Amino acid sequence: MHSTSGSEEALFYLFLAAAFGSFLGNLKFRGNSLGVATVLFVGLAIGAARPEVKIPDVIKLLGLAIFVYSIGMSSGPAFFRSMKSRGAANLILAVLSLSILSICVGLSAFLFGFDSSGAAGLLAGITTNTPALAGLLDAIQARGGPDVEAMSNSAVVGYSISYPMGIIGLMVAVALTRRLLRVDYAAETQALSNEFPSGQPIVNHTVQINQPEVVGISLREFTRTYKSNVIFGRLLRDHKNSLCYYDMVFQSNDLVSITGEVPEVERISALLGQTVEQDLSEDRSAFAMRRIVVSNPKVAGKTIASLNLSEQYQVVLTRLRRGDIDSLIHPATVLELGDRIRVLAREADLKDLEKVFGDSYEHLSHIDLLSFGLGMGLGILLGSIEITLPGGILFSLGFAGGPLVAGLLLSYLRRSGPILWSLPYSANLTLRQIGLMLLLATIGINSGATFLSTMLSPAGPLMLLSGAIVSLFGGVAILLIGYKLLKIPFVLLSGMISHHPANLDFANNLSQNKIPTYGYALVYPLLLIGKIVFVQMLWQFLPLLTAGH
Repeated sequence: MHSTSGSEEALFYLFLAAAFGSFLGNLKFRGNSLGVATVLFVGLAIGAARPEVKIPDVIKLLGLAIFVYSIGMSSGPAFFRSMKSRGAANLILAVLSLSILSICVGLSAFLFGFDSSGAAGLLAGITTNTPALAGLLDAIQARGGPDVEAMSNSAVVGYSISYPMGIIGLMVAVALTRRLLRVDYAAETQALSNEFPSGQPIVNHTVQINQPEVVGISLREFTRTYKSNVIFGRLLRDHKNSLCYYDMVFQSNDLVSITGEVPEVERISALLGQTVEQDLSEDRSAFAMRRIVVSNPKVAGKTIASLNLSEQYQVVLTRLRRGDIDSLIHPATVLELGDRIRVLAREADLKDLEKVFGDSYEHLSHIDLLSFGLGMGLGILLGSIEITLPGGILFSLGFAGGPLVAGLLLSYLRRSGPILWSLPYSANLTLRQIGLMLLLATIGINSGATFLSTMLSPAGPLMLLSGAIVSLFGGVAILLIGYKLLKIPFVLLSGMISHHPANLDFANNLSQNKIPTYGYALVYPLLLIGKIVFVQMLWQFLPLLTAGH
């Protein structure tokens, strides 16, 4: 590489770390992997081998801003919805969790003599939170002084050493606490079935109406009386095909198709009559089924009910696929760019419905640079605002918190007049991966030499031990408090405290359903902001608390 300039060499190693880190991150051990976070460790190895290579800080800041903004964009609606329904419990759990871990890390720093930057990095690593580390580095850089580089390197070392322990320790904590509490996942899943989809496959059954209790009542009355959570699609009556609608009245020997999760479909089938082998979807003479992609910005951010489709067409929307998760469509379902919806309608109407929703994968690959640029700019502006905390300490959201808060607020608003703030699902994931890759590779390469020297010093093993102890015992304490005091179901709680996708995957495997994923989504934005704040508070307050030590 001697023939290249310094900038070219830096970029070469940046993408080398991204390539090999991504490859190694996809390797699974017992079904789990570290994912894109492995880019950090490859970057550390490159930095240790080539200490003269330095990546410009602006690349790190750009990656951080894009990464957290895309997270906020995907999490806003779920975050504000959860704050309305479970806000108090979520907030208490987040504050207690971060307080317990911060106190444990502070005690470790007091006992083993870690500096405040290393301890704050240790907390960021135990919670496997890259934005918190980046926010800490941003705060260190903003403070300035001759020891900026030393403090930054110490923070990265603490993060890198404790990161694996944060994942492993929490897995052990969940498994031990579940055994200690003798948790009945099946009972908890059933109790939460009305609030959260269990992740079971969505099926379609044909049912013959023959129960006297339902003959002569309308679909609307049946749904209200029996709290039905299925979609009624086709109706076959007197050899004539039609679609189910709320004011239709059930008649004896009607055949109706119902769509939903297996337990609910079986329950509703028993209430209506009996399941028959005849598949109404095979008859395409009157109605056809098609999956349509939402790519029209004019309908994104709107509810199904607000589109008033039933006034113009004979149509039933049965299910929606967002990412890799299928769910039933209800009138209150809010459409997002990239959603794939299953539509049951007349063949002649499907072309019009495709125009309504867009149905263009090519259009989804485009990013509205107006809304993206305005949103990012607003986030950076928010991050630059300084707030004075008790004790005269200046705090700002920085490049980590500002774009995150902007993303949360704008994705909740969804649109402002003609401006649609939401990002297409696929574009959001791509931006997130690119931002995280730039961030992790830069941090790793620039801190590799310090990481190696610390691991070979007496402080390295002590940090590793501290990370393992804090992660394990802190995790057990948080689970006990959440389950016993806050009365949060364990199956939901195991997802709520998951710091890393590997932890979430472990929780899903234990429960054998997707409810931990919903718990993860409920508190992720809250914990993300909390981790950024607590890590910086530990860094700023720890020297005051240990001044006499």
